[in-house]
Amino acid sequence: MAATAAASSISIGSTTVPRATTSSLPQSRAQAVNFNYSLPRFTPLRSSSLLSGPDSSSFSKSLRGSVTKSQKTDTKPYGLNINASYKVAVLGAAGGIGQPLSLLIKMSPLVSTLHLYDIANVKGVAADLSHCNTPSQVRDFTGPAELADCLRYVDVVVIPAGVPRKPGMTRDDLFNINAGIVKSLVEAVADNCPNAFIHVISNPVNSTVPIAAEVLKKKGVYDPKKLFGVTTLDVVRANTFVSQKKNLKLIDVDVPVVGGHAGITILPLLSKTKPSVSFTDEETEKLTVRIQNAGTEVVDAKAGAGSATLSMAYAAARFVESSLRALDGDGDVYECSFVDSALTDLPFFASRIKLGRSGVEAVIESDLQGLTEYEQKALEALKVELKASIEKGIAFANKPAN
Repeated sequence: MAATAAASSISIGSTTVPRATTSSLPQSRAQAVNFNYSLPRFTPLRSSSLLSGPDSSSFSKSLRGSVTKSQKTDTKPYGLNINASYKVAVLGAAGGIGQPLSLLIKMSPLVSTLHLYDIANVKGVAADLSHCNTPSQVRDFTGPAELADCLRYVDVVVIPAGVPRKPGMTRDDLFNINAGIVKSLVEAVADNCPNAFIHVISNPVNSTVPIAAEVLKKKGVYDPKKLFGVTTLDVVRANTFVSQKKNLKLIDVDVPVVGGHAGITILPLLSKTKPSVSFTDEETEKLTVRIQNAGTEVVDAKAGAGSATLSMAYAAARFVESSLRALDGDGDVYECSFVDSALTDLPFFASRIKLGRSGVEAVIESDLQGLTEYEQKALEALKVELKASIEKGIAFANKPAN
């Protein structure tokens, strides 16, 4: 299982590498690490100006003060004083998304332990990150034989593992490789940390999330509130492009994006943009198409050298931080995500959700009310493609093993 943009050959279980030397950390769930460091120094993404109510899903609000829900304090010799109590695992940590994503998660004051897993090259990534003077302890795990240890007692599992898109490749072209990777990894999650939040990044998300759901159902541990397809990048792009087009202050812009996470299934609801702003029909169509094709824009610009790794890492880290805030008891956490949903006649749908300690607390139905004619037509059109992708994933997960 090579991480995103990491290796040319992909296989699960084909290579087992002896455990690398890691920092000594007990295998029980890390409770709290006590630090005493000025928060802004290791969280440059923090910005108090973004703390602005239920529609603010900014990364910076997540990176707020100390966590006080810890049960145990480990005194460290650094004179530090920040309580961090959550354990996060990144599966595919050596890849193009995995490395910058791991760095951003390492910056979180809410993380006590960061587990990095891949089939190769992860020991160096962990060693590199461990030198950053931020609260979390970093451990590396190489190959399937170490996957169970990586996942035990984890609160949030993030899965960027898989192959990246290349020029001319659609998300659907990734299916046969990435579907098998996600299936195997989620089986391990079900066996070792069934209560964890599961963040699926591996494309095509429209199919890999249904695969994960079927795996968890077969294992008898499916909790629809804790399985998320990470579509945050669509929101990040929509916010960026709208702010540029309308000359708005970026931190004030919030555009809900619904549907799925590929092509026309990505539907930015520009009519719901906050602050309220008007768009001509031409602007609406051009912005919608650009947001839908933004991944291809990056793939083409990199000319064979990779896909949207950095922006995806940023968006995924934002969603991780939102999840950690929710687990920590913040009652004001909203994000868009591809989840098990009754909002439409499809079993999975991306929309704005409210996050809480148990996962999805509510699906925000109002976003699909009062749509423009353009948005309503686009919504009906995307359902056909999204339905096919969901069914493809379910069929893959349920096909007999060879």
